[in-house]
Amino acid sequence: MVNKPKQVNGSKNKLIDWRGSSFKDLTDEKIFSLNAKREAGYQLRQVQRGSEPDHWKSFNQVGSGANEIIIDFEDGWYRVMYVAKFEEAIYVLHCFKKKTNKTSKKDIEIAIRRYKDVILEREE
Repeated sequence: MVNKPKQVNGSKNKLIDWRGSSFKDLTDEKIFSLNAKREAGYQLRQVQRGSEPDHWKSFNQVGSGANEIIIDFEDGWYRVMYVAKFEEAIYVLHCFKKKTNKTSKKDIEIAIRRYKDVILEREE
């Protein structure tokens, strides 16, 4: 399924292209708490404006230029994996709640698959 990028608050912001179930997962109250959802939105807005998120790390295991927004609250550890190196959009690859200190193989594989899909679509 190809998602069309969504413009948020005017033309100065980079478009967000939500890959796979990433938007659904971010907005699902069973996955992201209200505070985590708000924080993720705030951090993504910073990326849209060309700034870095407050807490992030590169995640090149997913692909070149892939990053992870880190959101840690008392109710859980939340992550938003994205790639913003392309001019046309920020591609949000995967949004999830971590259960352990190490990112699960399943979560990494989801992000890798979606990253590869972005690369293939851009080559067409």
